[in-house]
Amino acid sequence: MAIVVAGCVPKPKPRLTGTPRIEVAAPLTSDVWKQVATDADEDRIARLGLAWQEALADARKGFADDIRKEGVLLRPRSSLARPAPTPGSYNCRLIKLGKATAKSKAYESFKPFFCYVEVEGDLLTIVKQTGSQRPAGRLWEDDDPTRLIFLGSLALGDEQQPLAYGDSPKRDMAGVLDRIGPFKWRLVIPWPQSTSKLDVFELTPVALQPQTQ
Repeated sequence: MAIVVAGCVPKPKPRLTGTPRIEVAAPLTSDVWKQVATDADEDRIARLGLAWQEALADARKGFADDIRKEGVLLRPRSSLARPAPTPGSYNCRLIKLGKATAKSKAYESFKPFFCYVEVEGDLLTIVKQTGSQRPAGRLWEDDDPTRLIFLGSLALGDEQQPLAYGDSPKRDMAGVLDRIGPFKWRLVIPWPQSTSKLDVFELTPVALQPQTQ
């Protein structure tokens, strides 16, 4: 019995010496843009995969051939490394996918327009140069190295400058920019505040860049 009882005696806990050390993890890259983004736009970006799924499901009912012809542009998981676009002028084209309302179209493709990528401080910006609705916003680094986060707003009519992001929630835009081929990028806006479930902008550099004064 003495042997059995002795075996049940718990071992003494080791004594802790020195000062306890608390390790704090380095901040994530996404923490920066999440401090800027509204809760609603952060949620839209988090549900990007669902937007692709539902938008393509809607559009394939009647527009499967159109989707197929667009190739990699409308393939969700086709991001390549080094997503940052080169500053300069681009041909931009918009395709709207999915029906946000019963009366909206499941697939719409629009004529190309011009947009411009430039450097503003430490960030890249994208600005649509023409049209009655002109998106403009900044690109932020993300934890995912194959994409940049777009946060911007919409200029309307003859407005000279777009509103600052966050000034008018109804005009705010949020999405993801990635590179999908040599000299080919796309800007994807999930759950836009319009008639679609997903807006996809195709960006290709203008062959002859305009001369700046």
